[in-house]
Amino acid sequence: MRVSSTATRRVGDTALRAATALTLAGAALLLFASAANAQDLMAGVIPGAKTGMSVKSQILVLMTLLGLLPVLVMMTTSFTRFVIVLSLLRQALGLQQGLPSRVVTGIALILTLLVMRPIGVQVWNEAFLPYDQNKIGLEQALKTAEVPLSRFMLAQTSKSALAQVAHLAGEAPAMKPEERAFTVKLAAFVLSELKTAFQIGAMLFIPFLIIDLVVSSVLMAMGMMMLSPLVISLPFKLLLFVLVDGWTLTVNTLVGSIHGY
Repeated sequence: MRVSSTATRRVGDTALRAATALTLAGAALLLFASAANAQDLMAGVIPGAKTGMSVKSQILVLMTLLGLLPVLVMMTTSFTRFVIVLSLLRQALGLQQGLPSRVVTGIALILTLLVMRPIGVQVWNEAFLPYDQNKIGLEQALKTAEVPLSRFMLAQTSKSALAQVAHLAGEAPAMKPEERAFTVKLAAFVLSELKTAFQIGAMLFIPFLIIDLVVSSVLMAMGMMMLSPLVISLPFKLLLFVLVDGWTLTVNTLVGSIHGY
């Protein structure tokens, strides 16, 4: 019971840190997306400075960011890559009913917490704790939280996607990646994640596609065209997946595809 209680507390602490880090990252996203008004918006958060926002308005902004937390989890972390690959794997195995969507989402979320934990700890120690202890203001905390998150996103972003999004946004091509707007880095990161997820999903799909083709050919040669190939191929695909320890290989591939982890 003590071991279970300790493990539960650790999981809860990790989830709390990740949620807090993502909330600060979301605040940074909205802050840097409207850079023209950001200074006036948060100018009075630092003690002793003048502000155009009341405490109620600041609380409203933070509560709005909490409402956007699910979107931020999908767009600013590796969750998108994980859930797409796992969904394609489920489709390749033919387990649309045997592997519920909630289980796929839960696995993707756990892997996301595992991968994003170092960034969450960094944001917690460098941004949230100083802000909570009134050492820095909210604006400085948001800027501090944006740095490690941008570094993570740029490490997963392809140069071609970043250049394309920067061109669409009208930014100078000679700018350094770190100096680009947060929205530009976010859009390029999402495009790169989609591309990487489809590449990994295609590699996982091919072996099971070959099994389906072989089973279909055998059934047609035997004249059993009325029998669904999925009924015959599903046990073979599951057997192959278990024999090669498919879940371990899939998790290693997903986590190993994250640069800098």
